[in-house]
Amino acid sequence: MSVLAAEAEEYHSKDFEWETLKQQIENEPSLQYHLLPFHPSQGEEGPENDSDAWKRFHSRHSSGKFFKERRYLLKEFPELVSCGESSKLLEVGCGNGSTVLPILRGNENIIVYACDCSSDILERANEYVDAADIASVKDRFHPFYCDFCTTGLPEWLACSSCQENFPQRQRDCFSDIEEKKRTHLTCLLRESGCCIGGMDFITLIFTLSAVPLERMPTAITECYSVLKPGGLLLFRDYGLYDMTMLRFKPEQRVGLREYMRADGTRSYFFTVDTVRNLFVNAGFIEVALEYCCVKSVNQGKGKTMLRVWVHGKFQRPL
Repeated sequence: MSVLAAEAEEYHSKDFEWETLKQQIENEPSLQYHLLPFHPSQGEEGPENDSDAWKRFHSRHSSGKFFKERRYLLKEFPELVSCGESSKLLEVGCGNGSTVLPILRGNENIIVYACDCSSDILERANEYVDAADIASVKDRFHPFYCDFCTTGLPEWLACSSCQENFPQRQRDCFSDIEEKKRTHLTCLLRESGCCIGGMDFITLIFTLSAVPLERMPTAITECYSVLKPGGLLLFRDYGLYDMTMLRFKPEQRVGLREYMRADGTRSYFFTVDTVRNLFVNAGFIEVALEYCCVKSVNQGKGKTMLRVWVHGKFQRPL
């Protein structure tokens, strides 16, 4: 824990002002195409194959080494360390476990449910968590398959009192859950009646930007549906004018502030106003929302990289 805390203390989030970067970008002629209105071409491929693109991405990066463990999250979201015993967290879009690993290490009492649209990466996440030296991890980590922005989150995650408000659709709650996790989850369902009682926390870390913009409101509503009243959604994602955005070519634009890579995966770059509107319109209360501006230096190449992320905390009303 002390090592994790020390590493978190080395992380800075205010290395420069976002407004200053904004002025620099908007005054640079070679980057003006990022600011132009977007007019989709006739016959352009829609977002229906978006999840398949991410499944292929995770298959190519099945070693799980593409993403580094996000230890800074313990500093950015201290609620994950100080929360009470048996608090439940849902990590949406867990990937190889880069978010859940530091959370499981930072709090020996927290129970983590984690979903992703790729079965391959879920296997890797399960392997990495099992191999980690974390107390009682097998009883506290429950990965399951779910494409939350298209099929929604399973009803067994929801708060019992919210079941009647859950979107009405047919779902097989257990068909995609790992066989060895089914017995444990069934026991939890029996104890609480129809569900596990809702989540105390949801982490949405660099996940929403991979969802097509038109599906974001539905995806956020899904998250709202499985939070307990008073529960927190912890958000972090790409911000407008992040270095990654500026590397995209004009032909890679698929929307305003929305881009598609050669492999078919997409990325959206948020303003704080866009994030605020999305979550407030879904019923959340804004607790915190700001740009994180980080200057990263590649010592080997002598390059300075200006990273911009949006950091937010949103609460479901009591």
